[in-house]
Amino acid sequence: MRRLARGLMGIGLGLALAGAVPALAQTADNPEMAAMFQADQAQRMTDIEDHEAAFAADTQRRVRTRELLASGALVTAADFFGAAFVFQHGNEPRDYLLAHVLAVRAAALGHKDAEWIAAATLDRYLQSIGQPQVYGTQYRFPEEGGVSMEPYDRALLDDAFRKASRVGDLAAQERKLEELKAAVAASQP
Repeated sequence: MRRLARGLMGIGLGLALAGAVPALAQTADNPEMAAMFQADQAQRMTDIEDHEAAFAADTQRRVRTRELLASGALVTAADFFGAAFVFQHGNEPRDYLLAHVLAVRAAALGHKDAEWIAAATLDRYLQSIGQPQVYGTQYRFPEEGGVSMEPYDRALLDDAFRKASRVGDLAAQERKLEELKAAVAASQP
């Protein structure tokens, strides 16, 4: 009787665990998500001449990515990584928050480059709701000119944590800020 009870418990445990396996068993990246991620990145590699068309393309990618997410078609680290970038290029706080959630999932699934996008999405979300960024990934270009990282809470995280998150330490961030300022100044008439 004991043997039968253990056997049934083992079968029950096996069936319970099997319910979680299908999503984990898919090892192939979603090709549609991969294509949308590539298109998202390609759009940002050139000067955007038609901003309305770029905005429309970003919107279409977010709509389709949300559909893929809702249908369970995104399951791999690369799927969530690409989806995080698509929503990072959104236009409202909810987009950036979802981007952060997706980036964290990509990191949890082992994507080696997800640390940076997880930090960047959190910073963008925080700034979009009027709070200071904490990693130092966001640069703003105010209408009056120049470049700023503000608001930025530099005291919350230490440089070791920033480096581990692949965002660079404060000195590297300051160098990048100065480079951007010089580039903006050089581009002014």
